[in-house]
Amino acid sequence: MTEPLLSLNGLVVSFHTPNGVVQAVRGVDLDVMPGEMVGVVGESGSGKSVTFLGMLGLLPSTARISGSATVNGLQMVGAPNKLMRTIRGRQVAMIFQDPLSALNPVYRIGDQIVEMIRTHQDMAKAAAHAHAVELLDMVGIPQPSTRARQYPHEFSGGMRQRAMIAMALANDPDVLIADEPTTALDVTVQAQILEVFQRIQREMNKAVVMITHDLGVIARVADRVQVMYAGRVVERASIDDLFATPSHPYTVGLLHSLPRLGQVRLQSIPGSPPNMLQPPPGCGFASRCTHAQPRCEAALPELEAFGSSYTACVRASELFSEVAL
Repeated sequence: MTEPLLSLNGLVVSFHTPNGVVQAVRGVDLDVMPGEMVGVVGESGSGKSVTFLGMLGLLPSTARISGSATVNGLQMVGAPNKLMRTIRGRQVAMIFQDPLSALNPVYRIGDQIVEMIRTHQDMAKAAAHAHAVELLDMVGIPQPSTRARQYPHEFSGGMRQRAMIAMALANDPDVLIADEPTTALDVTVQAQILEVFQRIQREMNKAVVMITHDLGVIARVADRVQVMYAGRVVERASIDDLFATPSHPYTVGLLHSLPRLGQVRLQSIPGSPPNMLQPPPGCGFASRCTHAQPRCEAALPELEAFGSSYTACVRASELFSEVAL
């Protein structure tokens, strides 16, 4: 049986602040297999990005991380910095949300990719530069040898995102984590970027985690989806099941907020996410859920099998016919 390339088990991330402890991620599980693209969706503040930044050891010193996070069987939670530096970039790479901030404005694009390559590989500078040009060409940047000598401000938003993808691929990692890779891009460029990810997944057999709030992106590229709310996974399903038969009221709310042909106005989810300094004892979505009952607020619901999906809603069996789209 094939083992997952990326595996999270009970991952917890909290932040110590002057006002108390913010419980940002509360026990997330996830397995990603070779060649699989898994979408992680939810509103801002749901814990999507923090989950993976915590796994990679990229959070500030106020963060406390526990649980398990492995890549190719290597435990990352609590690993010493020396080991983490060898894993990041080589085993797993992250494509950050804002490429203009992630790229160094005073270094040429090619030089930044060369630095990434030579940090992990014993390669001559000329050979590394040639490989950087090949990577830029692979992700669809025209005139890659010329573009490699340019600075980030000379690239468009879509080209900067492609450069970030090239940098992430520089050391042939097994796992790619893409954090909102299509944010602020127009729909045409967005489609081109998603095609790059699909080609990487298909031709290079990479495991890809796509973090986004855009269900349209997920519908196009993901094999499976994890829906997060208030630091927890509230639904896990295949892409077909999620859109055909969602089983958690929060997922239904997200799907109803998508624009549809002939729709006069978008539907929104009422209320606001809970304060994670004092998360509710029961379902975090109960205060915003039109189907909530007292038992929903009494105890924290766990993910349970529901048909071919998993859901963290105690009323799923009662509401399934009501909430299905």
